Amino acid sequence: MSEPSLTSEAVLREAAARIDSETSRLDAELLLSHVTGWSRTSFRTWPEREVPADPLARFQALLVRRVAGEPIAHLLGEQDFWSLTLAVTPDTLIPRPDTECLVEVALELPLPAEARVMDLGTGTGAIALALAKERPQWRVSACDAVPDAVALARHNAQRLGLPVQVEASHWFDDLPAQRFDLIVSNPPYIAADDRHLAEGDVRFEPATALVSGADGLDDLRQIVTQAPDWLDEGGWLLVEHGYDQATAVQALFRQAGFWAVQSRQDYGGQDRLTLGQFHRRERRDASC
Repeated sequence: MSEPSLTSEAVLREAAARIDSETSRLDAELLLSHVTGWSRTSFRTWPEREVPADPLARFQALLVRRVAGEPIAHLLGEQDFWSLTLAVTPDTLIPRPDTECLVEVALELPLPAEARVMDLGTGTGAIALALAKERPQWRVSACDAVPDAVALARHNAQRLGLPVQVEASHWFDDLPAQRFDLIVSNPPYIAADDRHLAEGDVRFEPATALVSGADGLDDLRQIVTQAPDWLDEGGWLLVEHGYDQATAVQALFRQAGFWAVQSRQDYGGQDRLTLGQFHRRERRDASC
């Protein structure tokens, strides 16, 4: 006797009850949509529609992995960011919604019409590609130290038809000499002993994209200290950092000679971004 068929609503209800997540129902819908090709809207329009055996089996296999904590982005192989859908792999950090705040701030800056922009540690290419999408006249470049991340960012750029050049470089180390109007980065900024490294999605993400020394500031120190040599007169540096690091990062900016240093908040109201403008004359005057 054959197993009774299950409706989409029954499948989703049972799956959501098993997933330990604040977005358990959404996770279940995304997985079922992925294996069936049905839209999430259809689950509410036709909740009684039966799920065929083959996609149901693939859904159950993915559900086991999600219940174990594997990120939904890894299971789907993609993640929405800004107005883009990006391919995602375990080789890079999963783009977070709060990083869209960095894109918003970058787009507000008084930059030249054909601004030269560098995204350091680009990962999936999320920031660089979002900026290139919104400002087609900007000359946007990106780099990453991880070869698989470079390949992924290049793949995303090609698939989206966005002219972002992606290079292999650990921060500025292997870039050809040049200057930019804007440097952006979402570098690793978690302390090595942070308990959050054993929780949630970050358990499945590369430590090299998360951890930065004993206080989480090693990479930010390098970026902020070296950025002036790569910025044109009046250029800007804009970085993401931890919710409790704004004061320390602002101090790094000022020590490096940046002006108009300020922090901006993420969608949760936490100080998540710091930016500053660089003027060579003021830096010389301050050193006298």
